Amino acid sequence: MSIPVVTVGESASECVTGLEQLRGPVTVVRRCEEFTEMIAACQTGIARAAIIAFDAGELTASLLDRLRAADVAVVALADDNDAQERLRALNIRQAGTNVEPAVLAEQVSLAVADLELHRDTGSSSSFAETADSLVPRTPAPAADPESDGDGRVIAIWGPTGAPGRTTLAVNLAAELTATGSRVLLIDADTYGASVAAALGLLDESAAVAQACRFADQGSLDSAMLMRVCSEVLIEGNALNVLTGITRPDRWAEVRPSALSRIIAVARSSADAVVVDCGFGLEADEELSFDTLAPRRNGATLRCLELADEVYAVGAADSIGVPRLVRGLNELAEAVPTAVPRVIFNKVRAASVGRSPERQLREAWERFGPASAISAFLPADFDAADAALLAGSTLCEAAPASPLRQSIASLVDAPVEQRRRGSTGAPNNEMKFSGNGVRLSQ
Repeated sequence: MSIPVVTVGESASECVTGLEQLRGPVTVVRRCEEFTEMIAACQTGIARAAIIAFDAGELTASLLDRLRAADVAVVALADDNDAQERLRALNIRQAGTNVEPAVLAEQVSLAVADLELHRDTGSSSSFAETADSLVPRTPAPAADPESDGDGRVIAIWGPTGAPGRTTLAVNLAAELTATGSRVLLIDADTYGASVAAALGLLDESAAVAQACRFADQGSLDSAMLMRVCSEVLIEGNALNVLTGITRPDRWAEVRPSALSRIIAVARSSADAVVVDCGFGLEADEELSFDTLAPRRNGATLRCLELADEVYAVGAADSIGVPRLVRGLNELAEAVPTAVPRVIFNKVRAASVGRSPERQLREAWERFGPASAISAFLPADFDAADAALLAGSTLCEAAPASPLRQSIASLVDAPVEQRRRGSTGAPNNEMKFSGNGVRLSQ
């Protein structure tokens, strides 16, 4: 089988003569001067593999995804130890710049075989990627090869209209933290990130974008992830928070490929990872471009795909219920592997009628999808407002709130035991990453 190859970088071009003298299956069809030229060549379909000199430019996870989407395998040439470590983190086959032609040809063949294996088994496919979303697949969940930790990933999703995604995500993470679990809260909402505001964090660094940059470069590890996180104390236990983007126009910085690495590292760094997702699930952005382009909803789709549990939250009123019904149908089409737990928020008689839970169950059985309702969160606007005003969580600002107790029951948190242990006014100590500043409320 012939393997046409393109090269980029000076040291990669030097290998061309040796590969041609082998007269084997690996054939160099183009030498490229720049990455843009190489990408354009790969997207025309003339190559099955690319040999890239590490000194030719920045190799990132996003670039690799782009090449793999074009069905092009990658082999990198590097001698520096730090560079080789980055390449291993990016899962790229590598060789030294003075590698023997026969060894390099073998690495190219193995890289192509790896790409074909991943494509055939579906282990590299992602509902968040533009090209993959057009490929039919069987909706069977598969283990993520990057996930080497035991941490549980919980994605909080809901349709448009502020059903309470962030409120649930923040307080669910707080309840888990209060039990003594190591918890990481990630704000992956690319439309209206608000976790930092809900917790009273004034850090404007957009930690999730910073973590994505490290992940894209292959330099993200557990220590680096914890370094960019902010720390909030919940009843004496530390909740690590990866704050969201500070402006909606920064959504392109939250890339699905980088989020994959962040979640994989988070699994090994925390017992539970709670992700606040955006509402959008549409995949029609790909129709607006004739080449691969970033997708604003890719972050949400990727998080839902990788999550062990998905909480679908909707508002319990005449607008929120039909929105959730339509949203769950869209979710089933966009991410078939997701099995959501349906949560109704802001449940009250004033918006539903007498016996609101019974009314909602009856309406859901008649008009809702197959997913049963898992929980009802009562409307407790006073407690929610008090927590928001204090930049705190319900378990500290309003420990006796029915809303707080309902959220705690979702994760079987021992509410009464922790209430007896808490004394005095709520104390929320916040540590901002980087500058060591602490604020107490």
